Amino acid sequence: MPGGTPVEEAIVREEWQQFQGVNNEGGRAACQGNWPTFHQMRLSQFLTWPHDAKISYLADLRQAAQQGRNLLTEKYARMMQSTDPDYYRTNLEPYLPTLSTARIEQQERIIATQVAWAQDFANRYPRLGAAMRTLRTSDDTKDFTSFETYLRGELSTYSQRTLDLYDLMVRDYAQAGENITALTVRNTVLLGGFASLDESEEAQA
Repeated sequence: MPGGTPVEEAIVREEWQQFQGVNNEGGRAACQGNWPTFHQMRLSQFLTWPHDAKISYLADLRQAAQQGRNLLTEKYARMMQSTDPDYYRTNLEPYLPTLSTARIEQQERIIATQVAWAQDFANRYPRLGAAMRTLRTSDDTKDFTSFETYLRGELSTYSQRTLDLYDLMVRDYAQAGENITALTVRNTVLLGGFASLDESEEAQA
């Protein structure tokens, strides 16, 4: 599989190591043993990021590891605020860093933009869109996590420095008329051997 830059590969490797430490209620998940898919999906995302945001996030991951924190565990834990709120409130929330009102508002502004991008992408590429996560938190169940909830969990693990750089990236893409979902999925299908989004869309059953 094609690779990324050294920084991108270091991020994906660091995430993979932390992903191995995520404990699931039903035991180890199958995806925790699937490095090729993990690499493809995560690299596709970081290929869209500017260099300073990647450097900042890599520092977040490494600092967390040094402190005995697991950002991947925290990401999945925060998702359970929606998918299993009672369990989250009792068993997870007390152990997670508290987010300020300003921080939550910043995240929600970013999320609203990205949910709109994801909806636009699904409208333009319905077959590829159908293979993605459901879109909104209102569609969450204990077994299925939406794109919105997943993104909320992920953004909540970033340092303020990384979130600010990510926020700037989203605004820059919006001003340029770009769509991060389209760019990310395009990277995914290119890494998977397709020549374009259109070719991949046609190949979907």
